Amino acid sequence: MTEPVVLLNVDTRGVATITLNRPEVNNAYNGEVIEAMIDAVGQCASDDNIRMLIIKGNGKHFQAGADLKWLKEIGSLSPDENINVSRLTATAIRGLTEISKPTVALIHGGCFGGGTGIAAACDIVLASNDAIFSITETRWGVMASVIIPQLNASIGVRNTRRYALTCERFDAKTACEIGLVHQVCEVGELEATAASIIDHLLLAAPEATAQTKAAALKDANLIVSEEYFEELVLAHAAKRQSEEASEGLTSFAEKREPNWYRA
Repeated sequence: MTEPVVLLNVDTRGVATITLNRPEVNNAYNGEVIEAMIDAVGQCASDDNIRMLIIKGNGKHFQAGADLKWLKEIGSLSPDENINVSRLTATAIRGLTEISKPTVALIHGGCFGGGTGIAAACDIVLASNDAIFSITETRWGVMASVIIPQLNASIGVRNTRRYALTCERFDAKTACEIGLVHQVCEVGELEATAASIIDHLLLAAPEATAQTKAAALKDANLIVSEEYFEELVLAHAAKRQSEEASEGLTSFAEKREPNWYRA
């Protein structure tokens, strides 16, 4: 029997752990992962016994962004089906951002594309010193509109403008310096490093924590209007079915440089 692509476990303290579980493709997300994430975060949001949410990835990497083979397949969908994929993607990030309970991301290995969006959406981010980050979308001719608000809020627009435009990789130390990561630890020490933070969160009053988080999100404009949400969704969907995206994803499949590159 195939294991679920997203695992949800809750301990006796009310600490929920969501584990991305596609290690064979470095936890790259596809439609199944997106829907499973929406469901898992929704369960955590609605369960009063759950105090906080931990997110991590199985295997060698935290999350490798979108499954590029899946992205290429989306190019053949109808416009409405394509838009629905973007709406679900944006809904997953929105749910993770707006959940009233504290969220903690534990990042090891690669954290690319949408993985950086997950990190930016979380309240607290810990990374081991083997972690590597990249906002990869423009390299493949697509764009990251649905995670731009979270990235701007976490690393600032100046850093978003650098790293989302260049797609260059940066290490855990740099991620900490620019604000994507709060703390860096040794490889294999993520759980131990998180333990004291989890205990601090458990000591904080649940309702006061929820109200404080809501105020912070509101002041940072991270509770987006329905109008702006739809704008982000439509831009995300339209770019994915463009000629440029087709060329970018084909270049990946063919292991060559895209046709817009001039050395």
